[in-house]
Amino acid sequence: MNTPEMAVAPAGGFRRSLLAMSGLALVLMLSALDQTVVGTALPRIAEELHGFDRYTWVATSYLLASVISLPIAGRLGDHHGRKPFVLAATIIFVLASLGCGAAATMDQLIVARGCQGIGGGMLIGTAFACIPELFPDTRQRLRWQMLLSMAFSIVNATGPMLGGMLTQDVSWRWVFYINLPLGLLALILVYRHLPWLRPMSGSQTRFDWRGAAWLAVLLGAGQAAVQWHAHPVWPALAAGLALVRLLREQPRTRHPLLPPVMFADPGLRGLFGLSLLAGAIMFSLLFYLPLLFQAGYGYSPRTAGWLITPLVLCITLGAIFNGRIVARLEDPRRLPLTGFVLLMLACVGIAVSGRGAGPGLLLSLTFAAGLGLGLILMNLTLFTQARAHREHLGIATAVCQGLRLVGGMLGAALAERVVNGVYPQALARQLAAMHLPTMASAWSSPGSVLRMPMRAGVAAPEPMPWIQAWQAARHSLIQSVDVVCLLLGLLALAALIWLMRLPRISLQPPLSSSGQPAEISSPD
Repeated sequence: MNTPEMAVAPAGGFRRSLLAMSGLALVLMLSALDQTVVGTALPRIAEELHGFDRYTWVATSYLLASVISLPIAGRLGDHHGRKPFVLAATIIFVLASLGCGAAATMDQLIVARGCQGIGGGMLIGTAFACIPELFPDTRQRLRWQMLLSMAFSIVNATGPMLGGMLTQDVSWRWVFYINLPLGLLALILVYRHLPWLRPMSGSQTRFDWRGAAWLAVLLGAGQAAVQWHAHPVWPALAAGLALVRLLREQPRTRHPLLPPVMFADPGLRGLFGLSLLAGAIMFSLLFYLPLLFQAGYGYSPRTAGWLITPLVLCITLGAIFNGRIVARLEDPRRLPLTGFVLLMLACVGIAVSGRGAGPGLLLSLTFAAGLGLGLILMNLTLFTQARAHREHLGIATAVCQGLRLVGGMLGAALAERVVNGVYPQALARQLAAMHLPTMASAWSSPGSVLRMPMRAGVAAPEPMPWIQAWQAARHSLIQSVDVVCLLLGLLALAALIWLMRLPRISLQPPLSSSGQPAEISSPD
């Protein structure tokens, strides 16, 4: 087998490396900002566009499109170099952001979010894989990743607050419009300063479009089976058929989209599974804690943004701390093990504290959850890149990141089913105890909790039953999201046990399939 070798990057030294990494940092900030800003605005978006029944589709349409485009972009980058795909992804993401901001209906927003997800998946699948190619030495790579950590610190610190402020004081539409100037600057930096490191291979490679099509069917049908409560059978059958076709065809394909040799490594399989669980926990918290704090606890979007800030900020702080010490540890698994413990305690703490939790306790719990995720997410990517063969570096990174999105997609969809299942039962019990069973229809949807508790034109002595029913609806919503948090705590416990069973990880440069260290020229 011919081992791909990378073309030597243009000279430029430290300055060129700095500018190239700044462009990548801005590119990745687009995706990170979108995740943190939109979550805070989502309850208000669902209320204004009258689409709470499709609350999670705003999130899962993005995640579904991302997870389909991510491995495709990663594999194409392995074959043709990554710079063209970084540029194309940025353009798609910015144009789709414009469409999201201009959406007049929930359906339009969901479609635009899907287009945005295509760009976001391409960004993740290509930008992350540029870093080990630019800096193959692990220690040097960690130093440069500090720049990304700084960029993420800025985004994660300001994202929820910015989302809350824009939603409350201007319009939720500016949550998407803010991507336009960032995207333009990222395009300029990437175009001018990111080297085009193209693989040099002795044989012609062909992209596995059949595998990509079956993967898209598998993910799309699987998502539909989870979210379409009324008719889950046909999507489930389609997903099963696509999975069988992938399992049969990938080993026979000369250049498979998902190389079977990569999944033969038990260490990589375990890391991929952990990425799935981590994504389910992270995205469920990002999309349902704003709903809990605003609709359940009664905080304004701005205050809810402040309460969410430690979650997203500490993801980066944990990653910064992680990057400074992970290469020095004899067993780097200690850091993500600590992360899953923190994450488990935070999820359970949010669930059991209930409405009596004050802002101080909520800030502490979101701080612990964010710190735990910071010790998990970066290490899963580092461990994957350390174990993958050089010729599979892009697709391995893409699968790791993509499974995080798959986990988020499935986690958010399952969380929606839990909320929609627990909420009406809890509401019926509380209204029966208050002798107000006839009020159930007015508050049948969890989204109705976001409405004002009084109807216009109701006589003065009569609003009290409506206020009581509204309070019952709030309590029911809190109970339903608390159940979700308990389930997330169980997922964190399962991940903790799984990680303890994995073999030790060595943070050394990855080997080629021939067993020799891959030779890659850095921009320096």
